[in-house]
Amino acid sequence: MIEDASRHVVGWIRADFGLDLTTMDEVTHGADQHARLWLARAADGTRYAVKLSGAGTPAGLVVTAHLAGQGVPGIPAPLRTRDGRLCGDRDGRRLSVVPWVSDHRALDGPMTEAHWRTYGELLAAVHAVPVTDELMRLLPAGGAAYPAIVAGTRAMAERLRDPDPADPAGPLLAELAGVWSAVADRVSALTREVERRAADPAGPVVVCHGDPHLGNLLLGPDGQVWLIDWDDAVLAPPECDLMFVIGGVLAFAPITAEQEMAVLAGYGRVDVDPARLAWFLAVRALDDLSDWTRQALDTGASAADRARSAGIVRGLVSPVGLVTLADAALRDLDQVR
Repeated sequence: MIEDASRHVVGWIRADFGLDLTTMDEVTHGADQHARLWLARAADGTRYAVKLSGAGTPAGLVVTAHLAGQGVPGIPAPLRTRDGRLCGDRDGRRLSVVPWVSDHRALDGPMTEAHWRTYGELLAAVHAVPVTDELMRLLPAGGAAYPAIVAGTRAMAERLRDPDPADPAGPLLAELAGVWSAVADRVSALTREVERRAADPAGPVVVCHGDPHLGNLLLGPDGQVWLIDWDDAVLAPPECDLMFVIGGVLAFAPITAEQEMAVLAGYGRVDVDPARLAWFLAVRALDDLSDWTRQALDTGASAADRARSAGIVRGLVSPVGLVTLADAALRDLDQVR
């Protein structure tokens, strides 16, 4: 079924890509607030992921097209428009179409040992692809946004340090102020360490997905996996991606020692630099903490979305949360010195 709100997109797809779609069902579990995603079906039964993006750059599409062209498995390649482009341009927004490869998200499990191993093989294949001049021009450096992330974290901490009773965010503001207060020393330490160790990430630069957690991994039969949503692709040391599998970063889906071993067995020989790993963990922890808090306090969002965001914030500061993991990783570095 195609709802009235999606009919114009169907027309754009026909005009730009030459595809006639018969159904369009919106997918709502993504975290990108600036995009709309649909599961679409063509008359011949073929399914596609149709995405209308309103922010960022087309770098993710360029990366996936390049990786697929290099024969990297597990990368759904974007379709080309009638005139050979990777996306259509609609009122300043990007319209892209990618094959829908699986309904089975890794987060929904279960992942077999073969899936974990193939996950490692896929990351290794991505990291082994030569960096072209075009990718050098398009992709940002991993962690390059850390000054803005640190500034945003400090601004949020200041807002929550003495919450205004008249703040339109209401009771949730007071609740999250308590959450932040409980970890104030830890957050302050992370911000200081991110700035102090900003030079540490220097190392071999490879193409990184930038966000290869289990929510962006799809599963197939016989251990097959696909890595999707390349909007955060960066050029960075491998630790920028490997931090997602060395212990994991999702409080509600930690990666066990056995699962980590399976991933690294698939990845192959790797010398993980603890300083780089800790730095990327800390940057991600601050970014997630401040951004999910911002979304929880967004009075323009639905009550359900705000509650979900607040739950993620609580998970980030839990004993298995990313703030805790990053703090522990930095403390381990100090003990080694």
